[in-house]
Amino acid sequence: MAKKLSEMTLEELWQLFPIVLTEHNDCWDRYYAEEASALKRVLPEATKINHVGSTAVKEIWAKPIVDILVEVGAGTNLAEIADILQDNGWIKMSEAEERISFNKGYTEHGFDDKVYHLHLRYFGDNDEIYFRDYLNAHPELAKEYEVLKLELWKKFEHDRDGYTAAKGEFVARYTAMAKQSLK
Repeated sequence: MAKKLSEMTLEELWQLFPIVLTEHNDCWDRYYAEEASALKRVLPEATKINHVGSTAVKEIWAKPIVDILVEVGAGTNLAEIADILQDNGWIKMSEAEERISFNKGYTEHGFDDKVYHLHLRYFGDNDEIYFRDYLNAHPELAKEYEVLKLELWKKFEHDRDGYTAAKGEFVARYTAMAKQSLK
């Protein structure tokens, strides 16, 4: 019998769920739309839902995991929204004072056919939108990001934190440029 995900160490989880990159797949937009529609049915009306991450950037390789950013108003109790999400199949992965992360599509046997990460935040905590839009507006930079990701892939195949940290400078630089371009 396989161990439950909640019983696995971080190292076991990283072995079961390695970083995998694939060519851009248009189905990711459809997967996002399906999940966003389901979220709209259960979350408060004022909630903003966005497709972020590399699957939302056209024509670059990405982990086949659809990232969804959910923003709620400042007066909203994140714990209540978290309960709604968990009641609808989302697994809470991490929690900080103003951010909660969830996933869907992770099983004791590895990835399911459709895999999602959901980032629950308050309105305005949305740097991922700036980064996504900037890369989509600048395909040459999107390709640079793709090259960086491909270079890091095997080195960090079983170390998601290391992979994310290694991309951090690039992401921060172009997120800042995106914000500056709007001033």
